[in-house]
Parts: sequence; structure tokens; C-alpha cells
Amino acid sequence: MRTYNGFQWELGKEVITDGKDNELCNNSWLHYYHHPLLAVLLNPIHANIDNSRLFEVKALGKHLDDKGLKGGCTKMTLVKEIELPEITLNQQIAFGILCSLAVYKESTYILWANNWLSGVDRTAAAAAARYADAADAARYADAAAAAADAADAARYADAARYADAAAAAAAARANAAADANIDLIKLAKKALKYK
Repeated sequence: MRTYNGFQWELGKEVITDGKDNELCNNSWLHYYHHPLLAVLLNPIHANIDNSRLFEVKALGKHLDDKGLKGGCTKMTLVKEIELPEITLNQQIAFGILCSLAVYKESTYILWANNWLSGVDRTAAAAAARYADAADAARYADAAAAAADAADAARYADAARYADAAAAAAAARANAAADANIDLIKLAKKALKYK
């Protein structure tokens, strides 16, 4: 139950910070996610904690939000440990695709993305290469390529070693969706239907 710099948490004990900084990534704020699914899907780009544990918290005091990606408060109490959602590789990829569809409107990409989501065409490497060449798609190229590698691996063998790449791709797309004020919790819940 230790976090950044070895800070020791205890169930039921309130922790207080000052909230004096205007940005979340420092010791002025206690961090939390707005939903358990986001905690799992966004962990790779935030804390990247192996063998994570999940706790329900009471978040009080001043609050600061990072466009729905994570929140911060100045008073937090761990209420109880809760079950960590298990997210499949396909669900990670679907989350990334759903986030990208919320912000990227190029017609060829939309066709490919919808075909992937429907299961019609789960190949992705060629699609990722096509979009990587488009200047207006540059900010999504790395995420698409990572999702492509993960999707191909899932189809053939040893998908586990690509799980981090898929999660990172999903998280990169979630960042773009957050910039556009998209409801990430809704997209995360929708991604659960992709087995």
C-alpha cells in the first residue's frame, strides 16, 4: 500500500495535502480515478504500477481535474479495497479505437475502425501504416501502430507480451479524447462488450 516516493497508505486514515500547485503531478495533490475502469486502462500512462490494487476513496477538500483522465484532491481516505477489473486485450484496443473515433474523423480510418469493432476485419497493421502517412493523423500514428501490433499478436500467438502496447495505445487515444472533453467513462464501459 505504498505509492509515489514510498508513501504509506492506511485504510481509514485521512491524508491531507496543500493543493498549492495548479498541476496534478506533484505532492500537492492526492490522485484518484473517476472510475475503476479508467484506473486500469490509464495506469500504463500514469503510474504504470505492476500488480495494482484498487481502493474506494473518499476524496474531499480542494479538487483539480485532468480533463477526465484523473483527479486530484487535498483530503483523501482509503475506504475499502475493491476488486480490480480485468480488461482483455481486445477491450484495451476497443477503448483506444473508441477514443480515437470520438476525435478523429477521416473516413477511411472510420471505416477500418468500425470494421475492427464489428469483428469484420481485425487486421490493423496496414491500416495503421496508411494513417501514419496522413499529416493530420500524425498525433494518432504511434497509438494506431501499437494497437496494430497488439491486434495482430492477439490473432496469432503470445498476445500477453503486447498487452502493455495495447494499453499504451488506448491511453494515448484517451488523452486525445480528454482534450476534446469526451466522456471517457462511457467509452470505457462500452469497450467492455469487446471480448
